[in-house]
Amino acid sequence: MTLGIGLVGAGNMAATHATGWEEAGDRVTHVLGTGSRRAADLASNLDADVATSYGELLAAVDVVDICSPTDTHLDYIRQAAAVGVPIVCEKPLGRTPAEAWEAVAVCETAQVPLLIAHVVRFFPDYAGARQRVLAGDIGQVAVMRLDRSTHFPMREGLWFSDHARSGGVVLDLMIHDIDYARWVAGEVTRVYARQAQAAGSGGHALATLRHAGGALTHIQASWDFPRGSFRTSLEIAGADGLLTIHASEPFASIDSSDVEESEIPQPPTTLAESPYVTQMRHFSAVLHGTAEPIVSASDGAAAVAICDAVARSIETGAAIELEVAG
Repeated sequence: MTLGIGLVGAGNMAATHATGWEEAGDRVTHVLGTGSRRAADLASNLDADVATSYGELLAAVDVVDICSPTDTHLDYIRQAAAVGVPIVCEKPLGRTPAEAWEAVAVCETAQVPLLIAHVVRFFPDYAGARQRVLAGDIGQVAVMRLDRSTHFPMREGLWFSDHARSGGVVLDLMIHDIDYARWVAGEVTRVYARQAQAAGSGGHALATLRHAGGALTHIQASWDFPRGSFRTSLEIAGADGLLTIHASEPFASIDSSDVEESEIPQPPTTLAESPYVTQMRHFSAVLHGTAEPIVSASDGAAAVAICDAVARSIETGAAIELEVAG
């Protein structure tokens, strides 16, 4: 059965998700109109209808895909859960841990699927590195180093630059590697972090996570790199070996004039299938009942909670302890 998808949001990520759904064999049938030209243009490109209200969209679709600003996620999730519509939500799940955990609880109570788009889990190199760790190829993990550095989002910066709405570089960018670190090395019990942010800067944050099993993860996330660039790297050191991944757009080849003002930076890839497509293909399989989720709603909430601890460490200058359930 082809799923009818309703998109909330009309920016870069909404368009990216739409491509993924269509590659998976499903179809975006409705885009929530906000009075902006962008929603109408996206709907036209997708041959979809513009819904004039969220209620109208929910009544017309099989799944809602939320790609709106972070601080709006919980309200959209509440309304979808109330009428039993399955939900895909772009990360982060919520602006605060309380919002994220409420989203989990609301969907559990309503018995509505809630799938969180933590796309790094769908990059083959990153997923493959985790598989090698689980297979014991490098022994017990001791230290991980993760880097995600790019330019500040452009046109969408109207809300990305509002820390109260987006959570800044930690909640919007570092969260990718925080989720990955927890996926590989287990629960996080303590964080210590620092951030440098000059006037007009997107921010450059460094965090150290201590995991329950004793491993340490060092993460760098930056929105202060040259426009048009994206650098990611991964190192996992264990008792018996070292895994490394490096992917970047070389600075010397950047032509800033070719970068669209509306662009939200995405990691470079030469894969035959974009991990964003792989992610939506997986979500489609989950919703069709043929796969189990690679990332759970609770994983999404846990990542927000760790980001909140990182933000509190930056604010206070102190290490923050986290409670681990169970």
